[in-house]
Amino acid sequence: MAAARTPGDGPPIEEFASVFRVHEVRTDGERLLYVGRPTVSADALEREVHPLFREYGYEISLRRHQPAGPTGPGTYALVAEPQTVGVDGIPWTNVALALATVATTLFVGSLWYQGNAFANPASVLRAWPFTAAVLGVIGTHELGHYVMSRYHRVDASLPYFIPVPIPPFGTMGAVIRMKGRIPDREALFDIGIAGPLAGLVATVVVTVIGLHLPPVTNPFGVQFNHPLLLQAIAAATGQQLVYGDPQLIFNPVVFGGWLGAFLTFLNLLPVGQLDGGHVVRAMFGERTETIGAAVPAALFGLGAFQLLSRSGDVTLVWFLWGTLALGLAYAGPTTPISDEGIDRERFALGVVTFLIGLTCFTPVPVTA
Repeated sequence: MAAARTPGDGPPIEEFASVFRVHEVRTDGERLLYVGRPTVSADALEREVHPLFREYGYEISLRRHQPAGPTGPGTYALVAEPQTVGVDGIPWTNVALALATVATTLFVGSLWYQGNAFANPASVLRAWPFTAAVLGVIGTHELGHYVMSRYHRVDASLPYFIPVPIPPFGTMGAVIRMKGRIPDREALFDIGIAGPLAGLVATVVVTVIGLHLPPVTNPFGVQFNHPLLLQAIAAATGQQLVYGDPQLIFNPVVFGGWLGAFLTFLNLLPVGQLDGGHVVRAMFGERTETIGAAVPAALFGLGAFQLLSRSGDVTLVWFLWGTLALGLAYAGPTTPISDEGIDRERFALGVVTFLIGLTCFTPVPVTA
């Protein structure tokens, strides 16, 4: 059990007396409670005291302590909780989901290699390159977020992998949960952009390796259309992505790169809580809401255009993501505590990343 804190563990009251008049200081286990009344708005108070309390290892929040009544105005409590960054104990949920995702990707991978996991369970073992490629790309993406969260001292969970035993993926990706407040726009930018950049590196590595492996017989009877990024990698390495025999398809390891490119594009959509939403919020501030509102319209428009101009195959993906983007736009982006702008180097990196993200776009990802 952690030792109880004392008021002396927190910052001196005098350092934030101009924005919060403290009447009493209490302790509640590890928490410190400063009871009193703010002299500024809640947002201004948080911007002022958050950096101060972070220096002392605390996360701070403002809560109603006593409502107003006949005896006078109500009081509030600044609640300082010890800041925790990283993993506390064994994250059993993360471990269980990761193992389940290994199992589902091995199962789906066995189908890529023409195996039958039910008739011959040993055929699953042949699929380990597919599993390594898919989980390597997804895991590297999430690791980028996690590392930058630790760097900026923002509490975040380890990745939660999402197992789905349905071809051709075997997983719906992974997410991490941000449990701490984002201190400023620089931290929001760094955490948001680290995932796509790390994932792009893994995508390139996996694709190059896969292109040098032999093709397999197409197990699903669909055609995966390739984004410009994968076409450029194939051209640079002198390898094939498409084969003259329609029965052949790229090695399953290449699919890890295909999936990485597709997920990178989706994650860089500049809306809500997606990585792209974090990055544009850091780049453009509150103007991000205008950008985010345009994303669902663009996705619905793309789906409608394809529906009218093509056979309608797989256009539902853009209607689905248009619906998701609509909900994300309504929920809004993450708002950092300090809303000061980012430097020009970060802004330029953001522009370049979005341009690279466009090379991951495939108007019709899959054709039946």
